[in-house]
Amino acid sequence: MIVRQLADIQGTHRDVQTDTWASRRLILQDDGVGFSVHDTIMKAGTETAMWYKNHFEAVYCIEGQGTVEDLASGQIHALRPGTLYLLNEHDRHVVRPTTDVRLVCVFNPGCTGREVHDAEGAYPLLTD
Repeated sequence: MIVRQLADIQGTHRDVQTDTWASRRLILQDDGVGFSVHDTIMKAGTETAMWYKNHFEAVYCIEGQGTVEDLASGQIHALRPGTLYLLNEHDRHVVRPTTDVRLVCVFNPGCTGREVHDAEGAYPLLTD
């Protein structure tokens, strides 16, 4: 059994900070379960374009307000507590938080924790 507290990973290699978001990686690939779980804060007033062409991602909003835009369809969906979106077709999307938005994100395959968004907004597929 793996038990972790968010406070235990803050300030470690599992706590990744950028200009538009902070990702606290609770479960990573080396935990051996085939997925990763991230507690993510998207910062108010920012815009982040992403395209997880190598991963599927489910995102569940637990705090805050904003929108997520599906770039293929142009549809804009409200983000608020209780909203889930699933990038089941490796969808290109943009997240625009109006307040800080706290999200629980699950990636398959699991992230290693060393991924950073490339110029396309994607994570590379790392295996170790």
